[in-house]
Amino acid sequence: MAVSERIDAPYEALTEDVGLVDRSERGKLALTGGEAKTFLTGQVTNDIEALQAGTGCYAALLTNKGKMLGDLRVIDTGDELWLDTERPALQALFDTIRRGSVGWQVELHKRTVQQALLSLVGPRAADVAGGVVGPEHANRTAQFGGAEVLLVATDLGIDIVCAAEDADRVRAALGVTDVPEEVAEVLRVESGRPRYGVDLDETTIPQEAGLNERAVSFTKGCYVGQETVARLHYRGKPNRHLRGLRFSEPVATGTPLLLGEREVGRVGSSVVSPRFGPIGLAIVRREAAVGDTLNAGSASAVVGELPFS
Repeated sequence: MAVSERIDAPYEALTEDVGLVDRSERGKLALTGGEAKTFLTGQVTNDIEALQAGTGCYAALLTNKGKMLGDLRVIDTGDELWLDTERPALQALFDTIRRGSVGWQVELHKRTVQQALLSLVGPRAADVAGGVVGPEHANRTAQFGGAEVLLVATDLGIDIVCAAEDADRVRAALGVTDVPEEVAEVLRVESGRPRYGVDLDETTIPQEAGLNERAVSFTKGCYVGQETVARLHYRGKPNRHLRGLRFSEPVATGTPLLLGEREVGRVGSSVVSPRFGPIGLAIVRREAAVGDTLNAGSASAVVGELPFS
């Protein structure tokens, strides 16, 4: 089957109706205890203490030098702080919490295997989930197929978290067609959201990836890596920026990007969009300006702003 045949029909479902993407492989943890919010606020870039039950936020986990060990979503359910992250970042997050929480009133719970994560993606996601949950990260409990679930609003729909053993009956109760992750990735790239392990890694500072507005609080107290992030925000200019790329043909992730003879970055996410054709994301040096054409192997890549439009 051709790529276009695999992508077009499910892409239409995600952009015009709704589809179900199984993301149960994501890393999942939970924190409980009276000092959980205070502790986590000192470990990540966003203000966890400011959260209220039914809300959440996006944050980054940094080294002492401000480089990203991973990113995560923090959801305040009222009973616990529920965390999820890309699998490449799970061990670093787990180790940081386990080591750092000694002496704090904090308990760490593993949830990766114990819970399923089903993403409803598309304009009808809220209808299927039984009503609007709210802005991104807003959450509430519900029931599907007799199972208790947590509904979490995303930028493209609603995530449903349930016990792993309940996943099949929740999926059946939803009655939504499964869509491959590769199709949902097209929407992510179109929207310009980078993915840790593909576009972001341990060399990335949040501002380089355009994450300050989403992931960083500049009003809260101290956290690991704060000095570098604050100094770059207030006094400096990042040497690199997250950009969108429009390719002349499909290009593999990891392909060097050349401006003249100089390498200015490497291709991160790379997809073929039914709307925009071959596109991708990359963190490139600032001398690669919007509108410039780069060499990407046998293809050309035009640098653009995000999101794609």
